[in-house]
Amino acid sequence: MEKRGFDKLDHAKLDKLITIKVSYLKGEISKEEARKQIMANYKSITADEFAYTEQKIKDLGFSDETVHEHMDELLNLLEGILEKSSLSLPIGHPLQTYINENTAIKNLLSEMKEFENNPFDKDKWTEFYNKLYQFNIHLSRKQNQLFSKLEEKGFDRPSKIMWTFDNNVKKLISTAKTLLEEDKYDEFLKLQTEVRESILDLIDKEESILYPTSFKLISEEEFIKMRKGDDEIGYCLIENPPLFGDTLENKKVPNEFMSELTQLLEKYSVSNGQNEILDVKQGKLTLEQINLIFQHLSVDLSYVDENELVRFYSDTKHRVFPRSPGVIGRNVMNCHPRESVDTVKRIIEAFRNGEQDMAEFWLQMNGKFIYITYTAVRDANGKFKGVLEMMQDATHIRSLEGNKKLLSWDDEHKQEDKDTSPKNSNNPNPYGITKDSVIADIINKYPYIREFMPTLSPKYSKILNPIAFNTIGKVANLEMIAQRGNINIDVLISKICEEIKKHQDNKSVIN
Repeated sequence: MEKRGFDKLDHAKLDKLITIKVSYLKGEISKEEARKQIMANYKSITADEFAYTEQKIKDLGFSDETVHEHMDELLNLLEGILEKSSLSLPIGHPLQTYINENTAIKNLLSEMKEFENNPFDKDKWTEFYNKLYQFNIHLSRKQNQLFSKLEEKGFDRPSKIMWTFDNNVKKLISTAKTLLEEDKYDEFLKLQTEVRESILDLIDKEESILYPTSFKLISEEEFIKMRKGDDEIGYCLIENPPLFGDTLENKKVPNEFMSELTQLLEKYSVSNGQNEILDVKQGKLTLEQINLIFQHLSVDLSYVDENELVRFYSDTKHRVFPRSPGVIGRNVMNCHPRESVDTVKRIIEAFRNGEQDMAEFWLQMNGKFIYITYTAVRDANGKFKGVLEMMQDATHIRSLEGNKKLLSWDDEHKQEDKDTSPKNSNNPNPYGITKDSVIADIINKYPYIREFMPTLSPKYSKILNPIAFNTIGKVANLEMIAQRGNINIDVLISKICEEIKKHQDNKSVIN
């Protein structure tokens, strides 16, 4: 594999730049003096040279908070000499995919800006923000995939600094979306300039520094491997990109848990056959059965070992937050924004010292109640062996009341069925929706239905995932969707029609 890294840079050339930036951060020289010295010593600075100096500044003891607060100033010091290279990459290359997503987002922001002068239309703005919300997928993939690979190269500034910019953008989008849903239109419109400028500023940092530096530090073979994990998180406002690199190899998306477990079995001279019977704590299971159990748990699990390295996550269909193979082997401190790192450190330290055994959190997000626990993992002698994270969408559980002692897959819909005759499943309604209507067609016409569907059943959360939606949305009709969610088809159609009517009534009131 080709060796890449900061070692190929002219370090002697950059030592002077580091000295100037450090003097500026310490307040020893003014911004004007720092700028004057830089211009006198340099004709140009490349993106990876800038990234190298930022990494060295960290090594010299400057906190992430200090660098984050002064990042724009440090960039301004190099105005006019910081080279902004334009990458020429094949379609399917992970960096080209990020660039394509940025282009789609910038086009969307331009359309939103032009629409600000039109009469307020909540449905149109909801459509805009349903699309803009997908930028979170772009950020999650970057944080899980690209950042982890850069950390392997000794470049952890993006996960320490840029993650904060990412979170600011996510918060702004979420805040604006909430204001829109709560009909606070004046506050919503006032926030649009900040939303737009923050996203464009982040995109500029990505394309000016992050991507060119990543291209120089990461080998093509590593990008090919990275591409395999990108699909697990999904994409923002673009179709799934084609495979990159060796297409035959790319078709074999590795199961990180299976691979690691197989290696462990081989280490102890145990057959790696899928049907080999293994003695577990309570019972006997095959490797295939162990993997299937983890895949079908109703909770998400992640395991961090005693060295604070992520070793495992469960590959469930209902994952609350995105994960990808790139997280395996990553330091857990780099898997969180810097605002959360102190809390993570406190938890691990308390577990390691035997002061605590469990920590719990809960949050409400997009209409869901998410319950999270961290449990100290100890061996038979009480020695600390890591942390087990359990995460669960507990929205349905919190809604339960009374008792349910009888099997009743269909009973929960019987009362609703009385109001909706089965023969009506093919009958026309004001919107022409029938059991044969394709879910993608409905969502394309009424975009707000996309986020409405998971409120009917947690099993519909996949509709929010671009990969799953692009895969099944264009072929799945409502009859199939109803079966998947264990909902009577007539009830499902009725619920969707009620939601459409509600939005149209709200629009009529506004107009």
